[in-house]
Amino acid sequence: MKQEESEWIEYQNVIEDVFERSGLNRKIFYDLRGNHDSFGVPEVGGAYDYYQKYGINAGLRREGNVQSVTLQNSGWKHLFVGFDSTMEVGLRGPTNLFGHPTDRLLAEMDMELSQWDDDITNSAVTKITFGHFPLSFSALTDTGRSLKDVFLKHSLSAYICGHLHTRFGKNLKRHHQSGHHFLSSGMYYQFNIHQGTPSNVNSEKCSNESKSTKEFWEWEMGDWRKSRAMRIVTIDSGHVSYADVDFVLGSKDTIILPTFPVDSRFMQRISSSHDYICQTKRTLSYTTVRALVFSRTEIVTVLAKVYDTRSGSLSLVLDSTMRKLEGNGTRGDMYMVPWNWRAFADPSPDRYWLQIEALDIYGKSSHSQLMPFSINGLNAKVSWKWKEFFVMGCQWASIYHPVLWSVLPLLFSLLLIPQVFLTCSKKYYTYKYLSPGFSGRSIGECLTRGAFWVLIELPKMTFIWSGILLYVLYLLLFPWFFGYVFTESDSMAYMTYRGWAVPHFNNSSKLPYIGVPDVMIVVLPHLFFVVLPTILVIAAMAAEKTAYRTHYLSLSGKKEDDLYKEGKKRMRHVSFCSGRWMRKLLLLVCLVILWKHWKHCRALVKAYDMNPFLHSPIYCFTIPVLLTYAIYRTSYRCNL
Repeated sequence: MKQEESEWIEYQNVIEDVFERSGLNRKIFYDLRGNHDSFGVPEVGGAYDYYQKYGINAGLRREGNVQSVTLQNSGWKHLFVGFDSTMEVGLRGPTNLFGHPTDRLLAEMDMELSQWDDDITNSAVTKITFGHFPLSFSALTDTGRSLKDVFLKHSLSAYICGHLHTRFGKNLKRHHQSGHHFLSSGMYYQFNIHQGTPSNVNSEKCSNESKSTKEFWEWEMGDWRKSRAMRIVTIDSGHVSYADVDFVLGSKDTIILPTFPVDSRFMQRISSSHDYICQTKRTLSYTTVRALVFSRTEIVTVLAKVYDTRSGSLSLVLDSTMRKLEGNGTRGDMYMVPWNWRAFADPSPDRYWLQIEALDIYGKSSHSQLMPFSINGLNAKVSWKWKEFFVMGCQWASIYHPVLWSVLPLLFSLLLIPQVFLTCSKKYYTYKYLSPGFSGRSIGECLTRGAFWVLIELPKMTFIWSGILLYVLYLLLFPWFFGYVFTESDSMAYMTYRGWAVPHFNNSSKLPYIGVPDVMIVVLPHLFFVVLPTILVIAAMAAEKTAYRTHYLSLSGKKEDDLYKEGKKRMRHVSFCSGRWMRKLLLLVCLVILWKHWKHCRALVKAYDMNPFLHSPIYCFTIPVLLTYAIYRTSYRCNL
């Protein structure tokens, strides 16, 4: 949750070793800062801004948050733009989770991506950007603009990002397409990896080839720290492809990356189909199968194999030896073989599959991953798992406030509505009144009446009900806790649901709340997994106490009113009262809540170097006290 200078020194030593061993010019390297590299940094260029002290970019005196480079080859231009959207004031984790692009950053990005738009040579330009944060974890600017707006304007081939880790899944990819429909705009969520429906391309549209196709791919890269994942990206005649290499089990002797045809699951949805139908400049590159091979040992044979899956199994339909292309200028060896590409045009995007096999001088065979391809430019379907959708499909920066202002009214409703009913209809909405009505009713109606009865029992425990209400009001109106958000700082800040109020170093005034929506990592889990379950479990314990007391009185023969006597016989057979197994289950839920709350508090105490008794007593101890007192009030001793 904060940086260690020793780790940065180690990083610098490793990079220097890479320069020395590879013999590559250090100017071709670019290191991109992420949120962990800005933890606890109070000001750019300050004593604790280790990125500016030990990073490659700082050593090369690269200034500004946007850097670009253009590579030119045979009439093609390849534009790479990297940008830093980390928080200007680097808070400690965990409330430093989102990228915070500014309007100035977007303007600089727009300018860099536009630099070849008016090229009189009419050269084709492939544009790729890279940053640390996925768009799902990038906030909007002060004027409500997003990185996606700029990327769509310039029709990127790909946006390459990191931040997330492979524990969320290895399919953290997302296709973006311009659209104005609410569900396809991606404002709050995107259900599928592929956004929108590809536009139908016909010959009438081919005359306007210069018209921009508003789409781009977002490819998250995984992490090296634990997963040892590395990505190689290639651009071949405008076709962008990549290979993810896993080094968990050690280094690889041979790495193979097909550059054409490309994987139909991750090709452009609009421009690829347009190229095929309109026979654009890129179709001139369709005549050969191509692949890059990186190998420590000498390669003697490279084979291109195409399989047909129409029969339901892999049937080899092409097995050709590839020729090494000399003097190609790439760091790997380029291999190619001519083929009749029109023979593989098919309305199915995943009928044909490609695999490249390389045999080295020692007889060891290596294979590329088997992948589908579509000469027609059609996309094969690929779907997220639920965790992948959770981190890539949800636009968390936009979701925070709608979710927050949904859960807060829910909490107040659970507390206030039953109190109003209890006050206005005290004689009728009780267990004695509701329990006979369960007989002969549908399950749904019984559950509704039961839930209403459970909630209405909570206000009867006046002290506990008042404590919960005051606690929710406190979370809404006052600071949750105080802590140190900067490295080696004597000045404390406080956090609310609106963000952090941080003292300014140049004067005694306060900056506006910062760290929004980053504070959601604390706010929403506390409300959903601690406060809400606390209200429900205490209400359930109060209801269980009432049911058990009524059952006990019925068995002891104590005098009750006439309405209860009618249901007395039926109550003796209510199984949940026997042994109070429901209470035992509720006590287990209480332990889970307390464990969850303890974990949250422990993480925050460590992250912000705070004393829970001095800096966060209400946040840390209110819930445990209320749950403990509720357990006592609903115990055997207090039942009769």
